[in-house]
Amino acid sequence: MRTWGPLTAVCLGTFMLLLDVTIAVVALPDMARALHASLSDLQWVIDGYALALAALLLGVGAAADILGRRRVHVAGVVLFAVASLLCGLASGPGMLVAARGLQGVGAAAMFATTLPLLGSVYQGRQRSTALGVWGAVSGGAAAVGPVLGGLLTEGPGWRWIFFVNLPVSVASVWLTLRVVPESRGPRGMRIDWAGTVAFACFAGATTYGVVRAGADGWTSGAVTGSFGTAALALAAFVLVERRVAHPLLDLSLLRKPAFVGVMAGALAFNGVAFGVIPYLSIWMQTVLGMSPVRGGLTLLPLTGATMVVAILAGKLLHGARLTIGGGLLLVGSGAFCQAVLDAGTSWTVLVPGLVLVGVGTGLVSPAIAGAALAAVPPERAGMAGGAVNTVRQLGYALGVAVFGTVLTSRMQDTLSHDAAHTLAGGGAGALRGPLSEHALRAAFASGLDSASVAAGVTGMVAGALVLVLVRTPRAVTDTAEAPAKRATASRA
Repeated sequence: MRTWGPLTAVCLGTFMLLLDVTIAVVALPDMARALHASLSDLQWVIDGYALALAALLLGVGAAADILGRRRVHVAGVVLFAVASLLCGLASGPGMLVAARGLQGVGAAAMFATTLPLLGSVYQGRQRSTALGVWGAVSGGAAAVGPVLGGLLTEGPGWRWIFFVNLPVSVASVWLTLRVVPESRGPRGMRIDWAGTVAFACFAGATTYGVVRAGADGWTSGAVTGSFGTAALALAAFVLVERRVAHPLLDLSLLRKPAFVGVMAGALAFNGVAFGVIPYLSIWMQTVLGMSPVRGGLTLLPLTGATMVVAILAGKLLHGARLTIGGGLLLVGSGAFCQAVLDAGTSWTVLVPGLVLVGVGTGLVSPAIAGAALAAVPPERAGMAGGAVNTVRQLGYALGVAVFGTVLTSRMQDTLSHDAAHTLAGGGAGALRGPLSEHALRAAFASGLDSASVAAGVTGMVAGALVLVLVRTPRAVTDTAEAPAKRATASRA
């Protein structure tokens, strides 16, 4: 228990919070039917969680250094459990979205404290082993999410994808309080609340503007107002970070090309690799008629390839530039290969593209945090680790929003505005009769093709930026203890 107890406690929380990033994807059609949710509601079910997680990671990590990492971690698990209960009891889309946002707040407290807690408990070879297990658990959560979500949705119902968190949360709290010692950061630190609020406003307003653009158009008052608010919040964030004694992000790091390249790659990565998947799930279930379980199983080519390549890449490949840049190019290529749908195709034509995305993800995911750490001085390791995880989650939230807007815009070439949004939101059943089956299949396929092309272009551009900017010839997956010590300093 002394050896494995703290690792088990931390990994329970990590598995749960990362599982909830993907577990809801295959349940979206059932949620839409049960709660009469619109497309934008479904987007916020996904984005509300990812956005809260991204917006608060850095700020909560700094707070944990002062208040106590174990204390903040346990508070995060409790909040996550309460929010999960509210998600499962949701009587309408508004309540579900709000509860998902609350889940994200709890997840930020959990995620920001995982690596610092492990770093305070394990040393030397045990630390390297603990980090390896934690990384495997993190990757496994994303792989298990769609399959477990499908089983629960088709079995006891979609609400159980949230109820299942309750016993896991109880076990995590009990084990953490029993075996994980309290730890804190250096004395004299202060929480950058102004920077946290400014960044949260920037991320939230940007995502809201993109989601609204899909329904109202890019020139509508709500959209332009959201983007204006985002610009002001970003300017405020820059001003705050330049003046505060303990900033969330040291802006001087942005003068390092390697750090900028890694951040650009991280921002694009999660969105390109996973941002179209919610719409693929809706297409498979509501248009092709698949069950939730089968819809989850169709993603196994992606998740299986990710896990296999991640294991091999960690042992065989070194060097951030080629691993991350090449991986993003593969992810982009895989997205292009998925743009092959038409009214008569089935999901099997996606397999080559899903495998390519999985291979690229397996290269990028284990390497990108280490690359951020290698691009900055050792004393900025925690900040760099938190930043890379923040932009990854923000990239996912923006990817879901942007590709959803692309999807519905292309659908409107052949369908009305309302019909396009109904179809993309899982309402194909309501449109059968007024519209032919061929028209529905053709419209959804064309929308998915356009979203995949947009994802492919984004992945290719991000990969090229990494290859140009990341020139540091330092190994990302070094087995020496020094990089491991730097990695454990990360708040996220």
